Amino acid sequence: MTDLPYLTADLPGTGGVLRTRDEDFFVDEEPAYLPSGAGDHVFVRIEKRGMTSRHAVAQVARALGVAERDIGIAGMKDRHAVTRQWLSLPPPATPELALAMTIENITILEASRHPHKLRTGHVRGNKFVLRVRGAATDSVERARAILARLAETPGAPNWYGEQRFGRDGDNAQKGRDLVSGARKLGRDKKLDRLFVSALQSELFNAWLVARMGDGMYRRVVVGDVLHKTGGGMFVCEDAATDEARLGAGELVLTGPMFGDKMRRPPDGTPAAEREAAVLAAAGLEAAAFGNVRALAEGTRRDATITVADASVSAVASTEDERGETFEVAFALPGGAYATAVMREVMKTVPQRVDDTPDAG
Repeated sequence: MTDLPYLTADLPGTGGVLRTRDEDFFVDEEPAYLPSGAGDHVFVRIEKRGMTSRHAVAQVARALGVAERDIGIAGMKDRHAVTRQWLSLPPPATPELALAMTIENITILEASRHPHKLRTGHVRGNKFVLRVRGAATDSVERARAILARLAETPGAPNWYGEQRFGRDGDNAQKGRDLVSGARKLGRDKKLDRLFVSALQSELFNAWLVARMGDGMYRRVVVGDVLHKTGGGMFVCEDAATDEARLGAGELVLTGPMFGDKMRRPPDGTPAAEREAAVLAAAGLEAAAFGNVRALAEGTRRDATITVADASVSAVASTEDERGETFEVAFALPGGAYATAVMREVMKTVPQRVDDTPDAG
């Protein structure tokens, strides 16, 4: 994300380093619903440390003697962090058996029955508590000013973070080769899906960069696909009316996650021309995504995210640390990256590239 613009470019960042230690990055998943207390499956809330969500699922599956594929998970969480999230366990697991499990770096916090398996995306949001070390001497004041700006409508840019593009940063190019036909689909569908997803993410970021670059971040054009807050999507026909609703927080602008079945702006509209320009710059045509229809149908993604319940507090630094240490706490909707917020706060690259997202 180093080449992406800042929404708060006029406000100085705090600098510093995020995620020096696992405990500097705490995530608590807010589920879309809680277990009902009855049913064949068992929902467990776990706290993991220093491992990916996939590794945690593998460890739980091994402890229970069940297949990994039968364990449900709503969202992926970071490896270099302390994270709390929900899993679902298949029969014949019981709450008592789940609570009795002993797994290194995993704690079972609670367990309850539910009628069905937990599905990907069943996340309302995530709460973060993040510690930055080695920051500027007035970092608390700087962070508060930036977060106050990000809290204004329409919110913070909903960037995809560097984690999305792989350690070597070439996942999107591999996805481009799959879409264009320069590379054949392999046997590992999950890996191919990862590459195509990286391409979709790169193109979304490019669309959002253009939107911010020409002053259209808070504006609406005819053909824009808009998301009603808490509701469905529709296509803009009256830009002035919908722009007022966007400013009032009633609507959110959406950007393209290109795919064969993505909802598109009507042909000939300004919004359609903008999305076509993103594809053209990448050397792609919309029809090419038909080659990967089975991997990625396409969808829309909110262009902005609401940063809720934000707070900043100073933390005493240890004797061997230079600069200030502070904590930032905030809540984001599911699928949004905490590092997208922290890059605005810090004005530096906020974390190492990892193989799992801080969104989920």
